[in-house]
Amino acid sequence: QVQLVESGGGLVQARGSLRLSCAATGRTFSAYVMGWFRQAPGKEREFVAAITWSGSSTNYANSVKGRFTISRDTAPNTVYLHMNSLKPEDTAVYYCAATTMRRLPISTYEYEYGYWGRGTQVTVSS
Repeated sequence: QVQLVESGGGLVQARGSLRLSCAATGRTFSAYVMGWFRQAPGKEREFVAAITWSGSSTNYANSVKGRFTISRDTAPNTVYLHMNSLKPEDTAVYYCAATTMRRLPISTYEYEYGYWGRGTQVTVSS
């Protein structure tokens, strides 16, 4: 089992920045890919970014490319989402997720991620 706990959400003005963190505990060696998804009010959850534990591969949604950066530290086992140039449409609950699925390109499909955190709210004001 892999346990995931997100932190770092909050209220920020448009064009501002935030850094989300996801602390992973448990059988983290089995989590090949760590990802971030988000769900805005009234919308389905969508893929944001993901990274392999080795850090050798990443994947981003087109809507965040050039503005968000995903990174990870292995000690402690933490994945970060650096969010710059935030827009009101980035407002959502952001979820950390993990999958043991080993394939490239990294999966963007919610159903392929078996471990989830409880989420952290990000609100971007205009």
